[in-house]
Amino acid sequence: MLALSDNQLDIIRRFAQPLHINDRDQYLKRVAALLRGQELGDGLVSRMAQMAQAEFRRIPAQVDGRPRDGKYGR
Repeated sequence: MLALSDNQLDIIRRFAQPLHINDRDQYLKRVAALLRGQELGDGLVSRMAQMAQAEFRRIPAQVDGRPRDGKYGR
């Protein structure tokens, strides 16, 4: 079990916000795996949360399956 401060939990939550809701559980598990066995500080938590976020970030076309050509692509 990880013992995180309120600030560290806020950091992890902020990095989870832009992720697709279906990916957030796996994101949290990935962050926990990256932090396991580490000496926890705000900087480390931020770096690991950012690293995990990058693994789960989707481009818009991956979210709903529609191409995004923008207003000039019509």
